[in-house]
Formats: sequence, C-alpha cells, structure tokens
Amino acid sequence: MTAAIIWLRRDLRLSDNPALTQAVDAGYTPIPLYIHNDLETVWTEGAASRWWLHHSLASLRHSLQQCGSDLLLLQGNPADLLPRIVRQFEATAVYWNRRYDKTSIDQDAGLKQTLVKNGIEVKSFNASLLLEPWQHLKKDQTPYRVFTPFWKALSQRLNDSWPLAAPDTLPALPASTMQQSAQLQTLGLLPAIPWDEDFYSHWQPGEAGARAHLQDFVEDCLLNYSSGRDYPSQAATSRLSPHLHFGEISPRQIWTFLREQSAMQPSLETATDSYLRQLGWREFAYHLLFHFPETPEQPLNARFNAFPWRENYDQDLNSWQRGQTGIPIVDAGMRELWQTGWMHNRVRMIVASLLCKNLLIPWQEGAHWFWDTLVDADLANNTLGWQWVAGCGADAAPYFRVFNPVLQGEKFDKNGHYVRHWVPELARMPSKWIHAPWRAPTEVLNEAGIALGSHYPHPIVDLAGSRTRALQAWDAVKSSHGDK
Repeated sequence: MTAAIIWLRRDLRLSDNPALTQAVDAGYTPIPLYIHNDLETVWTEGAASRWWLHHSLASLRHSLQQCGSDLLLLQGNPADLLPRIVRQFEATAVYWNRRYDKTSIDQDAGLKQTLVKNGIEVKSFNASLLLEPWQHLKKDQTPYRVFTPFWKALSQRLNDSWPLAAPDTLPALPASTMQQSAQLQTLGLLPAIPWDEDFYSHWQPGEAGARAHLQDFVEDCLLNYSSGRDYPSQAATSRLSPHLHFGEISPRQIWTFLREQSAMQPSLETATDSYLRQLGWREFAYHLLFHFPETPEQPLNARFNAFPWRENYDQDLNSWQRGQTGIPIVDAGMRELWQTGWMHNRVRMIVASLLCKNLLIPWQEGAHWFWDTLVDADLANNTLGWQWVAGCGADAAPYFRVFNPVLQGEKFDKNGHYVRHWVPELARMPSKWIHAPWRAPTEVLNEAGIALGSHYPHPIVDLAGSRTRALQAWDAVKSSHGDK
C-alpha cells in the first residue's frame, strides 16, 4: 500500500476526521503527522494552550497506538519538513483538514502548490465547522456582519449529517518512521515552573475527555442551560470550548448528539436550541475571521482606529491581570482564569468591559492576555468576543453599553458564592456588600476582617466617573467622523 501523510493541526481526534477517513477509504497507509512550529505567528499557542496541547497529543498518540498506528511528531517549519517527509517515506498523497486564519491559509496554499508541482496528491477537508465560510453568504454574496440573520440562515441550511466513525484498526507504521519522531517532552510545551498544578483537577484533554465532557453536560447541565448559563457559580455551561478548539470533538458531533438527545427527551429541546445557538456564535466567529482577516489586531469598525485609548496604563493592566482591581467579580474572574485556564463567559464580558471602557486600555491588550492564559484560546472566538465588548466589531454591543461590575455581580452572583470561592479574603463579607466592599460601613469591614488597601485593594478606578470618561471618548470619535 502507498502512504499518505495525514497532517494534523486543529483536528486531534480519530472520529469524524475526514482527512484520516478519506485516506483510509482511498486505500492509503495513513502516516499521522503533527508538526509543532513555535515560530509560526504571533498567535502561536499561549502558555495555557501549550499545556493543553501536550496532553491532547499524548491522548491522540495513545488512541492511534490502540488502533495499530502511531503519531509522528516533528518540530520546525512545515514548509521545510512536510516535503522532506513526503520524499523520505515515498508518500504519494498529503491530506489535511482546513484552517481559516490568513497565515494558515497562505501557508497551506504555498505547501499545496509545492507538493502538487512535485506530483503529490493534496486534498483538504472541513473538520472544524458546520459550514465553510465561503459557502454561507448573504444574497448579495457579501459576508454577514450581524449574527441573528447569519444564524437564522445557517440553521435552515443544516441537515442531519452523521459524523464519521473512528477507524477500528489502522496499518502499522514502519519502524523507520517512528525513528524520525521527536519525543513529546522535547517539544517544551509544559511549563518549567509548575503553575499548572490546578489544571489537572479541572480538565481531561483529549478525544475521550471531550466525549465524556459532552455526555456529562447533557446528563447534568443541559436541562438548566438556558436559565443557568449566565450564573458563574452554577455548573450550567458545557466547558467544551477547549476540546472544540483543539479539534478533539467536532461541532457536527455535538450538533448530532444534542439533536438525538432532545428527540428522545423533548424537555431538552429548548435548552438544546439555546446551546446550539452558541455553537452558531462560534461559526460566526470563524466566518468573520475568514472574511476579515485583519481583525485579530485591527477593529472591524474603522472609526475605532482613532479611539483615544490611554497611554502609560501598565500599572492598571497589571492589576487587572493579577485580579487585584479591588472590584470583586472582576478579580474573581481573573483569578479563576489564572488558576484554571478558563473563565465563565458572563464574567469574560464583565472583565473585558472594565478593561476597555472603565480603564480605557486597548482591547488588544486583553485579547493577548486571554490568548496566553486561556486553555480554549481560539483566534476566531477571542477576536469576536473582545471586539464585541469593545464595541468595534461585527454585531457589537453598542459602545455606550458599559457593564457595571457591581450590578452584574449583584444580579448574577447574588449570594457571592463565585466571589467567595475565587477571592477568599472576602469570604466573611456579607452578601449585601460583597460586590462593593468599599461601600460597606467600617464595622462591617472590621467584622469581616477586611482592611481595604491591606487585605484587599481599594478599587483602581471610579466606576461612575470612568463610565462618563469612556462615553466622552466615544463622543469625540463620533464627532470626528461627523456623527451626531
């Protein structure tokens, strides 16, 4: 049998992997290959994502070995390594699943041209999305910039398409193949300083972990998803985002499984629709990334290029990053992020609003911090989320919508459970004051053992005054463009 290289990237699974399945069906001996390239882009995996990637690759290798194959690991530039591997193993084909950021698209196009020129069959597939970005456009053939019509049209186009089964067995790789492989440890994905100790109790990277996580979500959380997903102390969200990012599970697998479950349990139908809408939001993010490739660094709304962001904000940025803003729900979210590599979505919006609007720090600073600290750091989702909160992206929240973190905390963490968990120095604060301890009477603070400025910081910004400042900044931008 002739060999085909299966170049794996954001598709670290065996089931519903069209590149792998199509190669097997075509009669090739698949050689699964992962190339780690630290110098790829400025958006190379951050520290938390690297931790996840290490364990995801270990899981994938184990799964391949159980099927009789293995995972070839290389480190370096794919433009150099992939053609070399093709020649070395006399492969006649290279199969991969597509990526959607401009850097990856350009890389794949260049490699395809080189390989085809050398007589190699190259095929690419969709393994990451429900529908390709170029397949879903408005009637005038322009990209969507508003989510609701995007999702309405997309959901009507989707039909039940069964995910591809994982192969039971795969041909063994020649011993010479694995002699070329790097050891996983040599990729240097794990931190030298063990700041990741808490990650292990929260996550199980890999395809098996993704399936288990989806099953647990449906059994334990889905019914209450619609009503509970905004409350950070409730286990109501799926937490599937890192599994989706690394391709340990496909959106088609999630879509199909949830539809099956809701068909068997009609009580789940409303919650299923609500969750699948969030899956649609992910699709929208990739739609935007593909059609507007500059948006990871540049605002989609060009007016924001002239926005008067602050300068010399390093101290406030550092306080925000460390969860030392003096605003409890913000600090809780930032500490959850540091300790677990994840943050509840409602809280993501709150902390982002404080950074961009109350502190007038450029949204790109927040996007880069999230990129380094989130295990689900995804360029499409990260960009859409930050531009949405900043008011400069597609379907963005109006700029004048400034999240009040005190009111948000009182509404979505009424009893302070979330804050008390992640900000333990406030554990004894009464619920009435826990979201604004600076407003508490002295006797309340004393009884709770809190000395502001010592045990817990004073707020680094006046919320009311900074909101006014943010709106004035936006008014100045509108005036410069002749808006009323």
